Amino acid sequence: MKRINAFAAVLPALFFTLTVGAQTPKDIKYEFTEASDLTLAGKIFPDTPNPYARIDTVRFKGFTKTENSQVRMSSGISVAFRTNSTTISVKATYGYKQYASHVGGYASRGFDLYIKRDGKWVWAAAGCGPIDREDGYNTVLIKNMDGGMKECLLYLPLFSEEYSVQIGVQAGSVIEKSENPFRHRVAIFGSSFTHGTSTSRPGMTYPAQFCRNTGIQLLSLGCSGNCKMQPYFADALAQATDIDAFIFDSFSNPTIDEIKERLFPFIERLQAAHPGKPLIFQHTIYRERRNFDLATAKSESDRIKAVDVLMAEAVKKYKDVYYVTTTNATSPKHDTSVDGTHPGDYGYSLWAESIRKPILKILRKYGIR
Repeated sequence: MKRINAFAAVLPALFFTLTVGAQTPKDIKYEFTEASDLTLAGKIFPDTPNPYARIDTVRFKGFTKTENSQVRMSSGISVAFRTNSTTISVKATYGYKQYASHVGGYASRGFDLYIKRDGKWVWAAAGCGPIDREDGYNTVLIKNMDGGMKECLLYLPLFSEEYSVQIGVQAGSVIEKSENPFRHRVAIFGSSFTHGTSTSRPGMTYPAQFCRNTGIQLLSLGCSGNCKMQPYFADALAQATDIDAFIFDSFSNPTIDEIKERLFPFIERLQAAHPGKPLIFQHTIYRERRNFDLATAKSESDRIKAVDVLMAEAVKKYKDVYYVTTTNATSPKHDTSVDGTHPGDYGYSLWAESIRKPILKILRKYGIR
């Protein structure tokens, strides 16, 4: 009994030592490169003063306090680079951070690394620093790799604002820019679903999965709870440059009255600024809370019926407007949701796959392949 108790007493300390050792190997010296000096993918506005923000909130006005914080988050942005280092780490300096019960640490403030193997992106590692001392903490994402050149893609946090993101490699190793691994510039404006709520890590949002699956670059402007076709968002999107197409997850947040009031002016504002560009609207997903919550089932059903009628009219009234109704994040077992509203990783994988063929078919009409 005494031996067991003694072992139990040292076990926590042993576990802590092993965990910290895995995070910060003392036998490796790291050299750091600012991520913005490499290749940033997924940015709708490439010239923001803070390179990790999605919109310049000094230039564009009208956002609420929450929206102002959200558009400065780095959701949807990734860093493309090449390195022959056997280890890769990251350290960041944060601004605003949002905490929520249905968004884990890796997704909200962590980093997600993919490395290309045999022409395909393969998940390599994810991580974040301790919650009480994240700023400047060197989080080792992976070590013990071979010394060959590797093409890497690092996704930035979904629900945090960063002032600095530095990628660490072993001293003496090469780290350099790589070409943007994705083609074209397709903007996507959406709700918490597009923002990535309830994913386990940043690379599992449905826009990120769509990019890796198709090679098409989506410029993600997901704003949790705040994609309501607001006129000031339309004004910002109207001023985005070199956009090949637009995709919208715009029917998840607004009320029926807001949709009726804003849909057609939203379309007209964007078509005036981007004539001839396809505007692709997605059908909202089935929320699993509808399974037994009768009030939610009715309100969601009423909204979907109203949207179906309005979009049928919009497709007839406006050229280059499309409505994709295959959107799905539900399995036959109805077990893909985290909280009754937001899917988990599996649900978002289903979503990315459900829209792949219809959206690619539309994009091909405009030479976007």
